[in-house]
Amino acid sequence: MTERPYLLVTGAAGALAQQVIRRLRRSYRLVVCDARREVSMPADIPSFQIDFNKRHFEDLFRDYAFTGVIHLGRIGPNESTRMHRYNANVLGTQRLFDLSRKYSVKQIMVLSTYFVYGASPYNPAMLTEEAPLKAAEITMDLVDSVELENLSNIYLWKHPELNITILRPCNIVGPGVNNSMSTLLASPRVPVLAGFSPIMQFIHLEDMADAIVLAYEKNRPGIYNVAPDDWVAYQRMVDLCGCSKIHVPSLPPSLPIWIAKRMKWKGFPPYLLQFFKYSTTINGHLFRDTFEFSPQFTLREIAAHYRLLKE
Repeated sequence: MTERPYLLVTGAAGALAQQVIRRLRRSYRLVVCDARREVSMPADIPSFQIDFNKRHFEDLFRDYAFTGVIHLGRIGPNESTRMHRYNANVLGTQRLFDLSRKYSVKQIMVLSTYFVYGASPYNPAMLTEEAPLKAAEITMDLVDSVELENLSNIYLWKHPELNITILRPCNIVGPGVNNSMSTLLASPRVPVLAGFSPIMQFIHLEDMADAIVLAYEKNRPGIYNVAPDDWVAYQRMVDLCGCSKIHVPSLPPSLPIWIAKRMKWKGFPPYLLQFFKYSTTINGHLFRDTFEFSPQFTLREIAAHYRLLKE
């Protein structure tokens, strides 16, 4: 009987990583890590709290001879300072790539975000993977996300032996998700910008976990948007989730930023305010057709989870 290959999963503390681990456990010998904290795992899954830039990170590659890496360990803007995020997300990912080359890792999957496109009134509908990444022009808080993508692109084309796949999902939501959008929709009262209700896309946590596993197992390197074929206006989604609205004046432009900072709304941070003004929709057809992917959860099913939280 052939031994199961070793697979490293980063960002193990997140709800998405937990779902991915559950799906892959039978097929691979998993090793998991997270820079934020050590995650409790079953006895057969070694778990580490480790900084990618520290010497001990290389020990994992030396000790376990990974055949692949699923890199879900991107630290979000709401989790740390800009400098720490840059060190972790950009320099840490570069070290992960370099160690993967050194220890002959055969495949890497990188989780990015649709935020890298930026939000602008000039964005066309249904952005494809070839669209420019403009987020860094809008806010310094997304610079590390764009740089992580640029770095991944360089390694994708310069080192084809790494078989790098980059996924850019829309808003990931669902039970256990603690990102800005999920925090917002779980709140009983939600801010909305007066006069704006941009079109948004949402993908359920379990559908995104399926997408990651599918992309890894089929191993077709490249860059892919991940989004369902349906979408909804932001204020309509707020209604579906059973939230009451707090109308925030949108003029002058500095006013909603000041209010968001003053109120310390975790789901409505100043660096994302443009996304609550202008639609940033992505075309997920390339991923759908390449990997034969079809999300199972509808918008109404996603909204039902958040509505139940308020009952």
